[in-house]
Parts: sequence; C-alpha cells; structure tokens
Amino acid sequence: MTYGETAASRLDAIARASASAEGVTRLPWTEHHRAALDQIASWMTDAGLEPAQDAAGTLVGRSPNPEGKPVLMIGSHQDSVPSGGAFDGIMGIALGCLVAGALKDRLPALPFALEVLAFADEEGVRFPTALIGPRALAGTLKDEALDMTDRDDVAMRDAMRAFGVAVDKIGAVQRARRDVVAYLEAHIEQGPVLEAEDLPVAAVSAICGISRFDMRITGETGHAGTVPMDGRRDALVAASRIIAAVSDAAAQVPDLRATVGRLSLKPGAVNAIPADVRFPLEIRAPQDTLRETFEAETMALARDICFDANCDLSAVRTYAQPAAVCDPGLTRALEGAIGKADLVPLTIPSGATHDASAMADLCPIAMLFVRCRGGISHRPDEFASAADMDVAVRVMADAILAYADELG
Repeated sequence: MTYGETAASRLDAIARASASAEGVTRLPWTEHHRAALDQIASWMTDAGLEPAQDAAGTLVGRSPNPEGKPVLMIGSHQDSVPSGGAFDGIMGIALGCLVAGALKDRLPALPFALEVLAFADEEGVRFPTALIGPRALAGTLKDEALDMTDRDDVAMRDAMRAFGVAVDKIGAVQRARRDVVAYLEAHIEQGPVLEAEDLPVAAVSAICGISRFDMRITGETGHAGTVPMDGRRDALVAASRIIAAVSDAAAQVPDLRATVGRLSLKPGAVNAIPADVRFPLEIRAPQDTLRETFEAETMALARDICFDANCDLSAVRTYAQPAAVCDPGLTRALEGAIGKADLVPLTIPSGATHDASAMADLCPIAMLFVRCRGGISHRPDEFASAADMDVAVRVMADAILAYADELG
C-alpha cells in the first residue's frame, strides 16, 4: 500500500474509537481515548518509535537517540468535537508516524532525532480549557487549568489520574528550548482554498491571532406602536449597523476575519423597542499589528454609530491570543518539497488554532495543510483522500531532510 492508503486504512479503523455512531466523538480521558492510544502506539512501534505517555497525557513516540541529539517533533491531537470527523487532528498523528517510518533508516545521519506526539486535548470540549499537552511542553500551563471541571463536576486532574497519567509530575514535562529543533504539524485545511486551487497540500505562513470582545449596546425601550421613529434609541438598529459595517470593513482586508456568532437582546418582545443588545465580536488575523489596527478602527466605528443612534457602547476584551508565525526555514523546506513533487507551492495562513500555536512558545513551528473535500470539518462528512495524504507524507519527509541539510 502507499503511505496514503495506509493512512486511510488506519484512520478508518481508529474512527471506531468513538462514543457516537455518527461521526467521531472522542473526548480526553475516556475509554475511547484509551482505545485510540492503543492503535496509535502500534503505529509508533511500526515506525521504529518507542511509545510512552508523559505526565500531561501526551503519547510520545521516540526514535532511538543514543547520542542525545535535540529532537524534531511531529504531532497533532487525537480528540474530536462531538460527532466530528475522522481526520481533524488524528490525521496529523497518522501521517507523522508514516513520516517517521519513511525516515527510520536515515535518522542516524540527521542532526536531530524524531518524536511523534499524540496530544490528548486540543478541542477543549470536555473541559473549558485546551492544549494541555503542548502547553505543558512549553511551560505555559497554569496549574489551575487542571482544576477545571466537566459537566459531571469531574476535575481534569482527577480524570487524568484515573486514566493512569502521573499528573502530579506534570511540571517535569517542560522541555528546554535547546533540546527541541522545531515542531511540525500536518492538518486538514478546514477551508476551501486548496480545493479551489486544485492542490493537495500547502505550507502555512502563520496561525492567526484572535481577539474577542463582549459588545453591549444600550438604548431605551418603548412601545413599538407609539414611539415615533425619529428620536428612537433603538439598540438593535445600532448593533445591526455595527455588525454590518465591521463585516464590510473586514472584507476589504486580506486574510482578516471578523465574526459575530451570537446575538441577545432585551426586552425581546415583538412590540417593544430593543433597549439592550449584547454580542461577541471575534477578530482573527495572521499578523498581530493587522489585527490590533483593525480592532482600534472597529471600536472607533462602533462609537460613532452609537453616538449617531443616541445609544451607549461598552466593549470589553474577553480573550486575546497572539498570532504564531511559522518558521521561515522549515516553511521554505516545505515549499521546496512541494515544488519537488511537481506541485505549485502555495503558502496560506491558518484561521483556526492548532497545537502548533501553543508549541510556538517552545520552539520554531511549521504546518502543512492537506486538502479536505468541500472545506468541511467538524462534521461526519469530513474527508481527505488517500492520494492527498500520500503527497503530504512525501512532502513532509523531503522537507525534514532539506531542513536537516540547512541546519548542517
């Protein structure tokens, strides 16, 4: 079988480690997580790696490293959203194991060893936190995150302990920067660009930074039939103008995304003027300066709209995540390997967050996107072809060899 056919077969098998019959539901520290790890460990062993679980619950497959060389890490996450797809996250682990197997005989000559990482929790579905594994490696994990509970009031540290994770030693998981060369992650694109360009893979330039704001517009209610249109303080009209204006402005800025995903209003009656409207505003961009400039312009625009509508505005930042720029050297190696495969090298930003965004606090990162049908993700019909995954394995292996030559 080709690398891609092997990946497809493995992903089909591991998709059955799921709490749901429709799609894949695999939450961390569950029996389905355990069943997935058993399969991943066999992938690692087949690639010549030695699997072991660290104190953050990450399954780490290590290549032989008698000389104590620094390591190049390849990884992604095994968990899914409820009734999600069979490729998001887990594909990166499957491809990483195949890359390690392809390079097994050449590793002794490389200036680094390889590790394949299967992170436990990237999606943040069971517990209101995420990226536990990469944050532990980078030394950015806060202890209080382990005390967060799921809907059954089970704390994460207790779930990890019951799973067999030595969570009390989680501080020892942190790696020193000098011991890690870089981190490489393969992931389905989760968007339509590659399909539109008729390309199987693309390098990633950066993982977008994210800002979220709690926006609140306050006006004055009144009877819908008796208060004249002139002089109303309609909070929903002001909010609607802000939402439309922000969307129009974002459409003029390449690679920037602005989204309002929820709207709540009071009093919420068909015959009452809305007096209070709240909505979250999310802004994403691959450069922090671009995102911050757009934020400032958006807030100024919102203030002007509220002033004209005789309404009050409150805008509170609730979340901020900086952009993670991919390493130029490893990204060049990916682009070169794509060209070597007789494909047009394409490099695009990632609007979604990945394990790589947390690994950026430890070491240089790079990502390879793989085409997914229809740009669909987080759904049971998520799909990447065996042919495209085959290309991805070969590109990653060639890129790693080129990167090794560059490092000397």
